[in-house]
Amino acid sequence: MVSFASALADRAVVLDGGLATRLEARGHDLSDTLWSARLLLTDPAEIRAAHEDFFAAGAEVATTASYQVSESGFEAAGHTAADAREALRRSVRLAVEAAEAFGGPRWVVASVGPYGATLADGSEYRGDYGLSVAELRAWHRPRLEILAEAGADLLAVETVPSLAETEALAAELTLLGVPAWISLTTVGDRTRLDEPASEAFAIAAEVPNVVALGANCCEPDDAAAVVSAVGGRRPVVFYPNSGEAWDAKARSWTGSAAVTGSARAWLAAGVRALGGCCRVTPEQIAAISAEVTAS
Repeated sequence: MVSFASALADRAVVLDGGLATRLEARGHDLSDTLWSARLLLTDPAEIRAAHEDFFAAGAEVATTASYQVSESGFEAAGHTAADAREALRRSVRLAVEAAEAFGGPRWVVASVGPYGATLADGSEYRGDYGLSVAELRAWHRPRLEILAEAGADLLAVETVPSLAETEALAAELTLLGVPAWISLTTVGDRTRLDEPASEAFAIAAEVPNVVALGANCCEPDDAAAVVSAVGGRRPVVFYPNSGEAWDAKARSWTGSAAVTGSARAWLAAGVRALGGCCRVTPEQIAAISAEVTAS
């Protein structure tokens, strides 16, 4: 099968949507600190089924349920480090099984969320952890190594909120040498710590095996700002939230969705891989896929 990077050179690629959103729609309560990662332990068949729902809607990429999996997070929730390591490997296996069931050009990307995602307090939207680059490198290293060996087509290093965490992840990806993309969570052309996103993309672009750059978990109308910040350094991935807003204190969403009907504007801005993040459903991915096909 052609690599993800080669596909981006030829055409736009449709990503999936919000995995947790789909799992909630399938009847699962994800209000605990492990979020969708809990189902990797308790109901893995549902993870695979959610991937299949997005493939059926037209997605060409399955993003694994590993976003919030870490040894420290699992131990804080009463599980073991071994449970976390198995959950990481299982997340890739389930996505691969779903991709193989559909055939055709399908890719599996192993999700690597930021440090703040494991704290379950919304700090991935602030990036104010107070950890050094060296500390962030050490924290990310074990799961990066496991996911790099688990059989995914590439790593999706996503929702990165700051220059420091970008630097830490870029350094670890350089050592691993496996294909990856790095996706910030942005506000316009700034990181969540109000730093220039262009500086983060410049750091990430120094890594030869980083095949794409972009943003996720952001506003649907930020595509042009993100493309400008990437500055042609790599093909652009863009998969924003639905347009609703997350209230971390209340642990609920407010506002209305605005992602549907935006794909043509994203493509016109220069996006090459597009889909959705939080609250983006298979139905919305089907609409994005139809817009891509019509463009």
